[in-house]
Amino acid sequence: MKILVVNNHGQYNHRIHRTLHYLKIPSELVSNELSLDEIKEKEPAGLVLGGGPSIDRVGNCIEYIEELGLPVLGICLGHQLIAKAFGGEVATADAQSYAQIELEILDENDIFQGLGPKMNVWASHQDEIKKMPENFDVLAQSTLCDVEAMKHHTKPIYGIQFHPEVQHTENGPKVFENFYEVCKKV
Repeated sequence: MKILVVNNHGQYNHRIHRTLHYLKIPSELVSNELSLDEIKEKEPAGLVLGGGPSIDRVGNCIEYIEELGLPVLGICLGHQLIAKAFGGEVATADAQSYAQIELEILDENDIFQGLGPKMNVWASHQDEIKKMPENFDVLAQSTLCDVEAMKHHTKPIYGIQFHPEVQHTENGPKVFENFYEVCKKV
């Protein structure tokens, strides 16, 4: 049961892959340019869509979200791509920052199991979700951002604005472990 970490050219994509390796979660770092068939051939249990510098360099990520039917965890840019794939809107954040913030967990559903009600995380707020996609619930928020985390109503698709792969995020590894548990159940 392997997780594919989709590299969107962000500085932390390799760190996500390494964190999964340290947690003994089988994973592979792959290009966001792989075709749907190339992804299917790898028989992943789920996808982690990593961060990146630009919405213009996301390769086939939208197709992966829409077509594969796999559990997905989108991180930062990956979170925003999920919103766009389901009709949400992304724009420049009102309060742009890259710092530690306090997350208010509204729903410990799945990826936040056992982590609430508050959690200190390292987050990037260059762009953020301004309009929620239909059929999604907000799982967490902060004073800087109304949609720090979200989940699809019926599908195992999650987006998080913060970075669980960095040491400044408390319980970050647990977020990955919880996502892996979701992948095992599907």
